[in-house]
Parts: sequence; structure tokens; C-alpha cells
Amino acid sequence: MEIHNRPIAERIEWLMTHSRSHSETFCSPEASLARERYLAEHTTQLIVLKCMDGRIHIPYATRTPLGIFRPLRNLGGMFNLGWPYLGEVLTHMVQEAVAAGRRSLIFITYHFSQGEESRGCAGFQCDMAAAIRHAYEIRAQVEETFGTLHQTVYPLVCGFETDEDALIIHGIGDAVLNLGTWDDANIARLPHHLQTLLPDMPASIRRDLLPLLIGNLEHIQEMRQTARTLDIEHREWIICIGRGFDFLHIPNIALIIGPYSPDLADPIQKAAGIISANMSKGRIPNDGFLLLASAPYQEMGVDRARATLKSRFLSQFAAKVIASDYPELARKMVVRTAVLNWNTRGLELIE
Repeated sequence: MEIHNRPIAERIEWLMTHSRSHSETFCSPEASLARERYLAEHTTQLIVLKCMDGRIHIPYATRTPLGIFRPLRNLGGMFNLGWPYLGEVLTHMVQEAVAAGRRSLIFITYHFSQGEESRGCAGFQCDMAAAIRHAYEIRAQVEETFGTLHQTVYPLVCGFETDEDALIIHGIGDAVLNLGTWDDANIARLPHHLQTLLPDMPASIRRDLLPLLIGNLEHIQEMRQTARTLDIEHREWIICIGRGFDFLHIPNIALIIGPYSPDLADPIQKAAGIISANMSKGRIPNDGFLLLASAPYQEMGVDRARATLKSRFLSQFAAKVIASDYPELARKMVVRTAVLNWNTRGLELIE
């Protein structure tokens, strides 16, 4: 459905319907059993650091059940483990896995388009080399935090080619595995190739990485048989701030700002500038845009109350930044504040 040109009220209703549909799919018996079966067969925790771009849908591109990957998303795909909240979230994820006897594989991603440079990551001005350098800087920070032997936490630099959804795995030195250049006939060679590419990766992590790569190969072949529109132009009409936006894996809909950086005003200002430009250039209607804040919770009571306060703070903070820097745009702002039930992935509006 072409939603970008609809009135703002219809766009918001479409978004809420889409969110409910995502939650229903996540909670379905088939999806629930698929997650349980997958986690029983594969013990490695999968974490992915990625851009807010809706095209970067790793579970879809690897044919992995929803809810297996634990995503951390931010505008431009820029992170720094020195940020207090990001470090806290990532460390909690790792320690939670360790307590259950599990290792962690952290995908540190960048993205680009092989067909057109301008379809690359806007956060790095479509400069793929800069995006790769940043990914390796994060990798070094992960090693500084969790160790360089990689026996419990393995930081994996991983490219994502958005035209075909192909993964590019970076190994030792300059070695890479570009799945966009492989085909089904090469699947039997993958285990040996992976061991050569990542010799320091624990065998159990390598074993759990293998089905993701096989799934990606199958996905790429399917993409090549599908007529696909390659979205180029910015048409975002939502600014999301917080966590819990996995249902928004749709290109050119939303700008997602994770609550990780101590300087939240800067990405909010940049996002507001993109929305303002979208309106002024006629890419979206100028009748309004949505500011959506969300914070996840796992338990009722104190945990949900804390998430409610966090989400309210984020929405109020973002609204003030936009009102200060873009007063004309702020008059067209519709604010929605929500919490996300992590167990159902259900978005619950509170204001």
C-alpha cells in the first residue's frame, strides 16, 4: 500500500495496524514454536548493531525466526560503547547469556548498494569505506570490553548489500566472504571456508553462524527472481526515539534514534531536518508527521512503570528539541508515547 501520500491521521492508523499485525505474528503458535525449536538447536546469542534503515532486516535476510536476533538500532548506524546506556544494555545482554551458559555473536553491520552509491548509508554520506572503518572501531571497543580471545563474545564485522540483501562477512586480515558472489552449488564448501575465514571463532558459534549464511544464500536467490523496487528518495514521516521498533522494517518510513548517545539532541535535530526537507520538497504531505517514543518492559508493575517514565521523558525531550530548532515543523507534530511489551512485541500507547 502506498502510504506516504495519505493524510497524517490515516498514516498513523496504518502504523498502529502494522504494529498490531507484527505482534500477532510474533505471538502465533507457529512463530512461538519456531523460536523455541531454534533456541534449543542453536545456543549462541545473536546481537546485531545496525542502522535505522528499514532495509536492514537481518532475520528476514537470513530466514531466521522473529525474536532470535537482539537488535540495537541507531540513526546512521553509529555507536560508541563508551556511551553509558549502550554499554549497560550490551553488557546486560552478554551477562544474561553467560549465566545461561551461552556465548554471544555480535554482528557489527554497515550497509551499501552495489548498484548505486547514493542508495548507501546517509549517516556516512554514502561513504562505504568510512562506514567500514567505524564498524572496526566498534569491534575494537567490543574486544576492549569483553576480551580479545573471543571465546565468549565474538564481534563480527558484517556488510549488508541492500540491492540483494547479501551479507559480506569480514574475516582475518582483509579476507571477506561475499555471499552475493556465491550460489547454492557452493553451500557444501561453506563450513570449510568459514573455518579458514574465522579461525579464532569458537566452533559452537561457527556452527550457529552457518545456518544464517545458508539462509542468506537461499534468500539472495529468491530476491534475484523477484521484481523489486529499490527505494532511493527519503520519504520518512516518522521520528522514532527509544527502543522497540522492530516492526518498522520498511524502507523510507521512519528515522529511528536509539536512546544510547548522551547527546540525544544532535540526532533529533538531524532527523527533524530530514522530515522538514521531505515536506518542503513535496516527498510527503505537509499536514503532519509523527513523533513516536517507546521503551520496552518485560514485567508488569515496577518494570512497566519505569518504561512509562522513560518513554514520557524521551517524547517530551524530543518534542522540546524540535520545537526549539524547527518551530514551524513542530506545529505539524503529532506525538505518541508508548511502551513495548517485550514478551508479545505489542506496542501499547499510553499518551
